[in-house]
Amino acid sequence: MSLDIDQPNIFEQFEQLIAQEDKLEIREFLDDQNISDVADLINEYPDYEAQIIANMAIHRAASVFKILDIAQQRDIVKELPSSKTAELLNELPADDRTDFLEELPKAAIRDLIKLLDPEERKITLSLLGYPEDSVGRLMTPDYVYVYLHNTVSDVFETIRKHAKNSETIDVIYVIDQYGQLIDDIRIRDVILASPEKRIDEIIDGRYVSLNVNDDQEHASQVFKMNNRVALPVVDDNNILLGIVTIDDMLWVANEEFSEDMQKMGGTEALNEPYLDIPLVKLFRKRIGWLVVLFLGEMLTATAMGYFEHDIAKAVVLALFVPLIISSGGNSGSQASTLIIQAMAVGEITIADWWRVLRREISSGLLLGLVLGFIGFIRVVVWHSVAPEMYGPYWMRIAGTVGFSLVGVVLWGTLSGSMLPILLKKLGADPAVSSAPFVATLVDVTGLIIYFSFAYLFLSGFLL
Repeated sequence: MSLDIDQPNIFEQFEQLIAQEDKLEIREFLDDQNISDVADLINEYPDYEAQIIANMAIHRAASVFKILDIAQQRDIVKELPSSKTAELLNELPADDRTDFLEELPKAAIRDLIKLLDPEERKITLSLLGYPEDSVGRLMTPDYVYVYLHNTVSDVFETIRKHAKNSETIDVIYVIDQYGQLIDDIRIRDVILASPEKRIDEIIDGRYVSLNVNDDQEHASQVFKMNNRVALPVVDDNNILLGIVTIDDMLWVANEEFSEDMQKMGGTEALNEPYLDIPLVKLFRKRIGWLVVLFLGEMLTATAMGYFEHDIAKAVVLALFVPLIISSGGNSGSQASTLIIQAMAVGEITIADWWRVLRREISSGLLLGLVLGFIGFIRVVVWHSVAPEMYGPYWMRIAGTVGFSLVGVVLWGTLSGSMLPILLKKLGADPAVSSAPFVATLVDVTGLIIYFSFAYLFLSGFLL
């Protein structure tokens, strides 16, 4: 773990206070530290994580708790007394509390929900009722809203009365008598307006909102495109239900990145820290795709068996099999990674498939020509050094290798680029089509392409 210059002093002070067992001094010490520094203490002293949370002011304890890993959160709740757990859960923002609860077994959720205050219980049950990975799971119902007839002076009075528990007051939301969202106003515009000015004189009607059932990944893109610190969440009737803040989006982006990286490696998303996941669960996450890829590679052996007699006639062809199929797999993996990344950040959509196809045809041909030329030169150079290696048909063998590389690289590039788009069209996650899957597909088809060119160049000579 990397430490700041002042962190060793913090650790030493904490160890001294723990040795003294003075709870009052420990509490004062912890409440004086930055939230991130307290989180570092928990990471450094996992045996004291529950004590650290229990000895802090409850609002600060909640701020620390919500930035910890889910495994640490679970351990802390297990060790805390029920009364302290109730305080902590009630203090947590509704969205962070929901994020924590949805990672727990159903039995544990039922037990913890009983500890919540009636109002907080109602909010939590409502959020848990939305689909997993939806904006509804992220939103918080704590926000500041005003009406069109309110004046700027009224807005400030509302902020003083109700903004204490709001996640942000950077944006004020304007609703009508039915609760429908009309607009949002940046606090800067309110501050600069005269106190007697009415809200309907300030609004411009230009606002961006999220639907409660929108996918969290879509919400992340909306935040990115609109440069907002918070966005309102509405239902299908435009009723304002809550807000989502930028800190929630940062967590979503981090989780999506981790999930995509794991899927691109040929495994299911772990959804929890690697060192905390049980071995049996880790096995189940990995074995499925390994079996699928293994069965796919068995097709490679089948293809090799189909061309067994040709290989027996021209053993030299077998020398280039690894070169051919690995080149196709590499080009396919490159293409799939580029397309998945571009789709993830919104640079391309399903509708762009034709543009992508045209670009990848050009790219695949250029890449294939370069590798094909290198493969051709390789045979020529080796023949000049050891003429007996390829025999009298060395030029035809060189042509077979060169043209096969062009075809395999082109096919790998097209497969790698089109497969993610096709999966997205079918409603699946494009990340699952990445490196291992594409490489397996291209291995099998690459052999067919290779031996097809071998027949073209060597039929009547070696074959």
